[in-house]
Amino acid sequence: MIGQEMKEFDSEKVGFFAERSFIIEWGQCDPAGIVYYPRYFDMFNESTIHLFAAAGYPKHEMLERFDMIGYPMIATNASFHLPSTFGDTVTIRSFVAGWGRSSFEIRHDLLHGSVLAVAGYEKRVWAARDPETQRIRGVPAPREVVERMMRAR
Repeated sequence: MIGQEMKEFDSEKVGFFAERSFIIEWGQCDPAGIVYYPRYFDMFNESTIHLFAAAGYPKHEMLERFDMIGYPMIATNASFHLPSTFGDTVTIRSFVAGWGRSSFEIRHDLLHGSVLAVAGYEKRVWAARDPETQRIRGVPAPREVVERMMRAR
């Protein structure tokens, strides 16, 4: 799969997914004209927000609706296979790869056409304030959200 065309994407295996395409901008690149690697993590963060919004959970509404403070990242990783350069059109396909008690994993595939350029991974925690101490803590995601994200479109 690395640096080669991806096999056909099977949404039944991954559940809900979202895609967004955009052009790589000058400000995302280093002096060599390729995307500066930390910018991919910005792209993945934005894609996580887009994923939940596409499932019907815009972040600004989620915070109040589910009495949460957000879903902070606790781990991240990426494998870089092909460079992205200024002016390239890329697509990021994102989906929840798994759920824990209060954590969940998101996979981001950044594609150049049908070729995998970057595989990104995030582990996040569904977070809320403890009503007694006001400390931030992980809490289970609402069942409706988990079920929606695990169901194919």
